[in-house]
Amino acid sequence: MSGQRALVTGGAGFLGSHLCDALLAEGWNVIVIDNLLTGRRANLAHLAKDSRFEFVEKDICEPFDVGRVDYVFHFASPASPVDYTQHGIETLQVGSLGTFHALDIARKYNAKYLVSSTSECYGDPLEHPQKETYWGNVNSIGPRSVYDEAKRFTEAVTMAYHRYHKVDTRIARIFNTYGPRMQLNDGRVVPNFMKQALRGEDLTVYGDGSQTRSFCYVSDEIDGFTRLAKSGEHLPVNIGNPNEFTILECAQRVLKVTGSRSKIRYEALPPDDPKQRRPDITKARELLGWEPKIDLETGLRMSLEYFKSAVAQ
Repeated sequence: MSGQRALVTGGAGFLGSHLCDALLAEGWNVIVIDNLLTGRRANLAHLAKDSRFEFVEKDICEPFDVGRVDYVFHFASPASPVDYTQHGIETLQVGSLGTFHALDIARKYNAKYLVSSTSECYGDPLEHPQKETYWGNVNSIGPRSVYDEAKRFTEAVTMAYHRYHKVDTRIARIFNTYGPRMQLNDGRVVPNFMKQALRGEDLTVYGDGSQTRSFCYVSDEIDGFTRLAKSGEHLPVNIGNPNEFTILECAQRVLKVTGSRSKIRYEALPPDDPKQRRPDITKARELLGWEPKIDLETGLRMSLEYFKSAVAQ
């Protein structure tokens, strides 16, 4: 990959910044474009002196051109419930306008392209576990629709550019991912629980805690992305951990790892909150030779120092 140039939209975010690390480690030159709506410069501070890295602060909902690139990784989007609830219009814009502009760059320079989609495309699924062939059960006008439908549209545009313009595209459907560089207040399960446990606050569990999620540690997730990026697969691929936990079980793991004596407090379940979420990763195993290696408790321990530092700030 030496000398090749990769563009990462949304590269100042949690996942995007880890992807930049992986690409640089493989020998790429990396340019990040991010308007810092939800991304943070701090996530990229360790790359500032790397001559192969460049950062451009810009909103990709406006047309842009960073020059010739060999690969476009489109990771720009608010992803946490707090962020996409606060920035609903911007979430829809980056999923539509931003996706067109990212694909236009790939088309112009004959670059390969990978987009980060989401398991939210499946909505509150009636199929369990979820295969890539499942079309989903999504409320198109609900409070989560700004994110769910933005990502579904992103996938539609990506496939249209592949079919009509022959762009060499890939679609990664991400399931719950966690690890260092997550924002403490982003509303996702792991940072919420870690923050509350480390502060000695009650852990907030919505509903009775029986709803399930599948948590993938960030290094496993990035390994899945890079393998998919090198493949010739154009249809969506689930990249997530198939080990399923109830929210209550996750809270208990966090209490164990942190040594916190916090209690668990139950609140009403938010509207359209999925009851089950677990990927079928048969396709990723067979196509990419990929499956996650890090179990939830190990990943939480690997994340602990980051969350302690974040809470202390």
